Amino acid sequence: MSTNSAPSTSPAHPDLRGQLPQVLLATLASAVGFWAWMLIAPIQKYYSEGMDLSEGQISLMLATPVLVGALGRIVTGALTDRFGARKMFTVVLLASVPAVLLVALAGSIGSFALLIVAGTLLGVAGTIFAVGVPFSSAWYEPKRRGFANGVFGMGMIGTAVSAFFTPRLLSGIGYLGTHLFIAGLLVVMAVLVWFFLRESPAWTPNAQPLVPKVTGALKLPITWQMSFLYGIVFGGFVAFSTFLPKYLTTIYPDQVDPVGAGTRTALFAVAAVVARPIGGVLADKFGPKVIALVSLAGIVSLAYIVGQQPEEGILTGTVFILMASAMGLGMGAVFAWIGPSTPPEKVGAVSGVVAAAGGLGGYFPPLAMGATYHAETNSYALGLWLLVLVGTFALVVAGMLQGARGKAAT
Repeated sequence: MSTNSAPSTSPAHPDLRGQLPQVLLATLASAVGFWAWMLIAPIQKYYSEGMDLSEGQISLMLATPVLVGALGRIVTGALTDRFGARKMFTVVLLASVPAVLLVALAGSIGSFALLIVAGTLLGVAGTIFAVGVPFSSAWYEPKRRGFANGVFGMGMIGTAVSAFFTPRLLSGIGYLGTHLFIAGLLVVMAVLVWFFLRESPAWTPNAQPLVPKVTGALKLPITWQMSFLYGIVFGGFVAFSTFLPKYLTTIYPDQVDPVGAGTRTALFAVAAVVARPIGGVLADKFGPKVIALVSLAGIVSLAYIVGQQPEEGILTGTVFILMASAMGLGMGAVFAWIGPSTPPEKVGAVSGVVAAAGGLGGYFPPLAMGATYHAETNSYALGLWLLVLVGTFALVVAGMLQGARGKAAT
């Protein structure tokens, strides 16, 4: 009984009362981290026009925080197993402050090289997701971990907050004021976490060294399978959240300004955020495999429609919202698949690797979109076709996974 009740189970019947407020606090911390992580994308036009950047430079600027945030999750997830979420949330939030300030400096002096360095450091904020997955899992019994990780996954709302508010803050309080506000918010959130977040009674530290821990996670088939699927569903979400303001202002320059693009990107992110816990709950009920297949089928079909470059309006908005919803369902399904399919002491390490794969999935599409942009036709169709092809392959792979895994995950 005790071996199935939580990721670490020293008490036979751990007292998990107060679990939801704890997970919600972690979700709020994640949202603030995501806001900092996605700080550059909503105001990319400020940099592209101020520094006269090329398509390739813009893509690199947008992708750099994503790459570091992805790879860093492997380390952060493993360290969370050892030191606990309270300490790691605090460290990640405070470590993001200098990065935000350095971004402000780079933009103020117009240095693209410094902006890339700052964007690299900003990736630290993106590692916050790997802290919350083992934390949330430890607060809930296996049959409800899809729900727990779905709730925590709603911290992605920080992407929507960034897309919606960052351009408006830039207009309202100026470039430097915007960055100082976000840096201050990170500090406040770190203080709240330090004083009010507490570890689950079911959690115990795992002092195994980092390299063997990650190596052990990589030896599990579930790690590779979920990494690939998560690279599509979360990677697609990150890629669109990062590149959508650029995409909309390029493809529809007469209809969409930077603030409007931010609003549409925020709606995209909100749709994914709302769908993620739904995906977790549905995965608990029907099995993660079924929900993952539905998610991937939706992504493939909707990416095809976007590739046709329909006129900006209700159709375009609906398609992007449906695509975000499909991605959110898939994210909830993947992490509902991980917990019950992974040895308890390896949940943090496996989650870190899978989360890293998701971030990596979001790194390459902006670069591919920039590289495949056709200036004469003003089209990103080739980049979107790549998403259709990769998504179709992922659909086949998911279909080949044994259904018993989905049942086990329930």
